[in-house]
Amino acid sequence: MSNSFFFCQAEKNHSNQDFIEKIERYAVENKEQIYLISKPLGDSRYSYEYESALVVLSPKRKITFIDFGEGGPDFTDFIEDFIEDLSSVSDKYRYKDAIGRPRSWRKSLVTEVESEEPDQFDSWSSESHLTDPAKQRIAELLVSLLTGSINDIEKVQATLPASLLDKVKRKILLFDGDQTRFIYEKPKSDIIRIQGLSGTGKTELLLHKLRDLYVNHSESKIIFTCHNKILAEHLRRRIPDFFNFMKVEEQIAWNQRLWCFHGWGSGADVNSGAYRLICSKYKLQFRPYSSVMTFDRACQEALVQIPNDAPAYFDYILIDESQDFPESFIELCRRATKESIYVAGDIFQSIFDANIAPNISPDHLLSKCYRTDPRTLMFAHAIGMGLFEEEKLRWLEDEEWAACGYKVEKKLSGSLYRLTRDPLRRFEDIDEGIPSVILEEVEGKFISAASTSIVNAIRDLASENPTLQPEDIGVIILDKNNNAFSLADNLAVRIPRELNWPVNKAHETKQKIPGQVFVSNKNNVKGLEFPFVICVSETINRGYVYRNSLYMTLTRSFLQSRMIVSATNNKEILNQISIGLNQINQRGVIEVRQPSEEEKAKIKTTIRIAGTAMSFFDMADRAFNELEILPIFRESLLVALKKIIGEEPDYENIKETSLYMYEKMLRSQV
Repeated sequence: MSNSFFFCQAEKNHSNQDFIEKIERYAVENKEQIYLISKPLGDSRYSYEYESALVVLSPKRKITFIDFGEGGPDFTDFIEDFIEDLSSVSDKYRYKDAIGRPRSWRKSLVTEVESEEPDQFDSWSSESHLTDPAKQRIAELLVSLLTGSINDIEKVQATLPASLLDKVKRKILLFDGDQTRFIYEKPKSDIIRIQGLSGTGKTELLLHKLRDLYVNHSESKIIFTCHNKILAEHLRRRIPDFFNFMKVEEQIAWNQRLWCFHGWGSGADVNSGAYRLICSKYKLQFRPYSSVMTFDRACQEALVQIPNDAPAYFDYILIDESQDFPESFIELCRRATKESIYVAGDIFQSIFDANIAPNISPDHLLSKCYRTDPRTLMFAHAIGMGLFEEEKLRWLEDEEWAACGYKVEKKLSGSLYRLTRDPLRRFEDIDEGIPSVILEEVEGKFISAASTSIVNAIRDLASENPTLQPEDIGVIILDKNNNAFSLADNLAVRIPRELNWPVNKAHETKQKIPGQVFVSNKNNVKGLEFPFVICVSETINRGYVYRNSLYMTLTRSFLQSRMIVSATNNKEILNQISIGLNQINQRGVIEVRQPSEEEKAKIKTTIRIAGTAMSFFDMADRAFNELEILPIFRESLLVALKKIIGEEPDYENIKETSLYMYEKMLRSQV
């Protein structure tokens, strides 16, 4: 069985079968992360003559060597060689200064189980436990080295963190079983698909897979691509930093062994896009974008034109944000690739995407969101989908709930759904009594009242968390732009004056600035995360774009989200939402009535109509008219908008970005 709590590198045989099956069952039942390996993961240089031993790794346990063979000197040599190689890996990633040499931890953190033991599983279970938190932390760092889940030792450190904020910030992150399988298992087909919610670590896994392929297949030619040009440029800048962090010794041979660019490209530069480069390799006519030439059509034409006997030019292609691409592009990449392509995409980008079920049969399904406390994610889904309200905005079928990481329990003949999520190691240090989401109602004039509430909340957080920094806080305002800007301006005055912390109005700077409190509307938070998020919304309306923005905003936090709303404007639904939130905070459960079949049909119909009501062009054209943008600028502005925003039908984002870019265009004409 495939599960996120267990990973086994070794081949199962008659001698180890009983142990492997027992320990896998234990991992699942106890939700304990366990790895069975025969050599350090992530580096093909390590191998051993003795093949009848396994190494059991688990956080808060000793590294345990299990012998399934004849034992004796061969088993002893295996242990010595393995620890010597572990020491080498520790030195490579600069862990040694923090955790010491093996002689300082071997006696207390390593144990052995001989083949003569009557029950090897019981011996492992009883002999491997660690109770000293300091030793547990060193053991976790050793596990991270052996599984290739390398942490920045300068950030996580080997010493025990004191405050709750530092415990989460400095948590030693480990790949789970699903993530480890994606990185290290040999592909079983020429297309390997990985899907998950936003925040499940898909891009990070692709980077680790890229490093694995680049290092262990020294002559390989690899493309890393995504749809969005800005994201592609970000990835190209990030890859050298990631390779340096992972101590990759080879220089990156850009445009010879490795290409990183967006999907389409331009005619002027062969190395500007995946489709453009493939056209060049096969001597095909490159098709630029036009009103009659979509990317899907361009890729379909290319597929038809490539001869059946034409060779594949690339060894591997990695595709991020695959939900933005047509299937014809995936097929074109497959045609141009000798070995495998790795395709990573979101289960949904919006909680109101019409189709989830057709997308949940990938090779690797990542259902755990490691960025966000499970309780925060549950509340974000619930309020986004309107689950606490009489008329729900969204409902998922059982397999869709499972794909999103929920355990479904039905009561009252199936009419009552009880939804829960598995706990995450990253948040195990958080006291269950501390709420993951705080819902705060304010009275009076909203901007003034919300401003006071925000300043007080930041003051309290600073008092409770002595190591809190200004950039640890994100204030995100969901209201219409005029109100959002007014509140942001108010905070830009009050926070420096009352708390002596500078404010970054990110809707103006378009970036996150260290040492400053992040304040923005909803349009500038994609890809960001904060320990604490303060979400501000005067009115909780039922618009789909609004509810999806609310869901996305709440999940930007990895410690706590606070939602500030008007008591007057939301009195009809606040009581229901508060009851639902209390159940999540106190019991970690969503309890919700299943809609009738008629209600489900109505929900689907409404979502379908909303999704087709206005095209991107129509929204942009409406925004141009409202902003009185001169016709001479409209075509170039439309092209730029699509590159920056993508095809997301969010009118407010289109209008705001249009105004910002139009003003820049006008200034450039002066």
